[in-house]
Amino acid sequence: MQLRLRRIELRNGVAYTIRPSFVMPYLTSKVEDVEDALFLRRFGVPHWALAQVFGRDPMYWYRQELGLGRLSVVGTTVRRAELPRQLLADEHHERCQGEKVYVATTVAAGCCLGAEVVDAADAPTLTEAYRVFQEEAWDVDPQYAPQTVSTDGWKSTQAAWKELFPTIIIVLCYLHAWLKIRDRAKHLGQQFGELSRKVWHAYHALSPRGLRQRLQALRTWAGSRLSGEVQKYTRELCDKCEQWVQPYAHPGCHRTSNMLERVMRLMYRYYFRGQHFHGSLQASTLRSRSWALLHNFAPWHPATAKHNAGWRCPAERLNKHRYHDSWLENLLVSGSLGGYRSRRHASGPQNP
Repeated sequence: MQLRLRRIELRNGVAYTIRPSFVMPYLTSKVEDVEDALFLRRFGVPHWALAQVFGRDPMYWYRQELGLGRLSVVGTTVRRAELPRQLLADEHHERCQGEKVYVATTVAAGCCLGAEVVDAADAPTLTEAYRVFQEEAWDVDPQYAPQTVSTDGWKSTQAAWKELFPTIIIVLCYLHAWLKIRDRAKHLGQQFGELSRKVWHAYHALSPRGLRQRLQALRTWAGSRLSGEVQKYTRELCDKCEQWVQPYAHPGCHRTSNMLERVMRLMYRYYFRGQHFHGSLQASTLRSRSWALLHNFAPWHPATAKHNAGWRCPAERLNKHRYHDSWLENLLVSGSLGGYRSRRHASGPQNP
């Protein structure tokens, strides 16, 4: 590729090489030659199929994809907006060479802001996994401290976030409490519908007082109408009344994990179509981070974009800005200097 690069030197002696946005990192190709193939990778189209349609070989497309994972996910995604203060977090269970691994996933404002692959789900390991999000967020805003994080009931996840952000409020997901009931109550027929209405009627209470009253009514009803495990888990939901009340003091927090589940559902399909992970944990993490950026920047269906005021992807909707009409050039411009603000981080994650 014949390309003339520019190099600038600031007054403080720091020098930078200026690479056009229409060229991929490390000058591996032009954006126009790879953006359609990388768009399809968001949906898990296999590398051999890309090679069949677009030429080259499967490893070429594999490397193009993984190269994106070296960018800071938070710094690349959040450019002109404030860092979201209301977060959601959970671990997606996956397989790497037949062994169980976990993808520590952080979501906010419809964007995937963290996807680190680890081989255990204990508190110390998850703390290190979510620390990547913390460091990338602090690189954008050194004073950043999220207000709330919505999680399921896994204690290690909650302990990890408390370790990283001591002032954060842990919001328990109401949906997960309902799913425990639902999975054991499907055989109840019409009574299942009545139970479902009462559980969600409590959730939609407009005030803490209303929620307490509705949960008390649900407990009384469950004691006389239900039995066995269905009654047990319904009472457990009612026993957590004060935890369900807590979000009323934090408007805008996520009382359910619906936003997280939508992102993780797409993530699961991507992993499933690729037959899960096959390389090292580091390579798997780069692949996972690459998908996060593809999710954040690859365009939505036109009807979805129209519904979102013309913004074409989660990152555009968050920042209310796009640098270029090409979604991949928009991603690369956002990822200038590796997506990092601080020079000491500009090299990004190491190669696998």
